[in-house]
Amino acid sequence: MVTLQLQGVGAHYGSRTVLANVNTPVFHAGQVVAVIGPNAAGKSTLFKRVAGMLKGPGQIVLQGSRNGPEGICYMPQDISATARLTVVESILLAAKQQHQGWAVSDAELAQVDAITVSLGIADLAFRNLGELSGGQRQLVSIAQTLARDPEILLMDEPTSALDLHRQIQVLDFMRSLVQERGLIVFIALHDINQALRYCDHALVIANGQAQHSGPCEQVITAAMLRDVYRIRARIESCSAGTRHVIVDGVA
Repeated sequence: MVTLQLQGVGAHYGSRTVLANVNTPVFHAGQVVAVIGPNAAGKSTLFKRVAGMLKGPGQIVLQGSRNGPEGICYMPQDISATARLTVVESILLAAKQQHQGWAVSDAELAQVDAITVSLGIADLAFRNLGELSGGQRQLVSIAQTLARDPEILLMDEPTSALDLHRQIQVLDFMRSLVQERGLIVFIALHDINQALRYCDHALVIANGQAQHSGPCEQVITAAMLRDVYRIRARIESCSAGTRHVIVDGVA
């Protein structure tokens, strides 16, 4: 079973420190971690550091992985794609990056079909990427990432270009996938209520440092929202046992 822990992780751009001394508990398969914080706080930098795209101090301790660092897959916020590829071709290309050879098996085709159906984009399968809207391309990017068979999935604001229906669809699908495949998912979210609903653990990044880390219900508090986001808010419980944030104004 895969586990991941960050120990004193930091990152630099040239001589400028943009992330420093991020420590976490050991995360286990089946957990979803909400990475939250203001814009330009260092969330994307953290994802790139964990994905091995940036160098820096500290250790990323990965254990129990089938594929080692190759099992860590990063889905960036900014999507780049070759417009001449169809949706199916782009997903297959992402899947083949994890395997030797270019022959496509029936199992791989079935996997692509299952992913597109689950994300509600099966009807786009043979359309060129250049014909798609921003939200549709974002769904394709999610499909490409899932086709790489990740063990650790880093999703940088995957719902930012989606309407509310698609946001809920993607987050429901992600939650079920975590349980089925035993993934660890780090997901950057701006919607705190989505973090409360879908995530087990919250990691708050502000000013390039981890300000808070722990179970969502312990981390997402009125005091944290005031100090980090500079808003006045209340945390209330619903009859179903879920909790949600009600914003009263700017602090």
